Amino acid sequence: MTTPFEELASVDGRITPTAEAMVPLKDDGLYRGDGAFEVIRLYSGRPFALDDHLNRLQRSATAIELEFDREALEGEIDALLDEAGDADGQLRLIVTRSGRRLAMTEPLPPHAETVRVATVTYCPTVILNGVKSLSYAANMQATRLAKAQGADEAVLVQPDGTVLEPPTSSIFWVSPQGTLRTSALSAGVLESITRDRLVKALDVEQGTWPVADLRAAQEAFLASTTREIQAVSTIDGTELPSAPGARTREAQEAFAATLGRELP
Repeated sequence: MTTPFEELASVDGRITPTAEAMVPLKDDGLYRGDGAFEVIRLYSGRPFALDDHLNRLQRSATAIELEFDREALEGEIDALLDEAGDADGQLRLIVTRSGRRLAMTEPLPPHAETVRVATVTYCPTVILNGVKSLSYAANMQATRLAKAQGADEAVLVQPDGTVLEPPTSSIFWVSPQGTLRTSALSAGVLESITRDRLVKALDVEQGTWPVADLRAAQEAFLASTTREIQAVSTIDGTELPSAPGARTREAQEAFAATLGRELP
């Protein structure tokens, strides 16, 4: 039996209830969004792919020339998870330009079985490709624009029509030719941990795809740390034939098998 969820925060190693945690105001993580972050799924208190997430956090920090004490952060994560117990939830990690190390346990956001998506034109910042920076205002605005179109989530598309990814997940779809596709990392999408596991487990065609290919999809799903695998029901207002379909269920089963192998 899992314990009731409690939101806790570690600020440079000091653990308190999240509502009581404090960070000094003069921090460029707050002032300018100058920092990096990760979100990790907790299964009965156990983090999934923690090393992979920490490695990506290190890459993000290196890309923006931000130094942080990884060894200290790892010790603080262990202490926080010991305090939090065996609840299901998520772990958020943040490192800021002012040198703060933050680790927080959070409840999982709700995700329905299916999601409606709408494409939103987006021009990525090339120097931040592959970086999970705190500067997520554009991503959040894209979601608001999609909701204004009657969707639940956005799919970012370059001005030339090349499909990228949703603001906080990866997208996979079954093309009119019947192949399972996703955008290649070279297109500028984030190197998602969940995406990586699916690409290794399934027969996935990675490439640079026009938005017309996505709109003609027979089936589609989103993949991320918190949602795992979520079926897409509509794309730009067009209903898909099945949601979830056979390839979505295949992905759900493959990811469940991955969890069974990798969780400590």
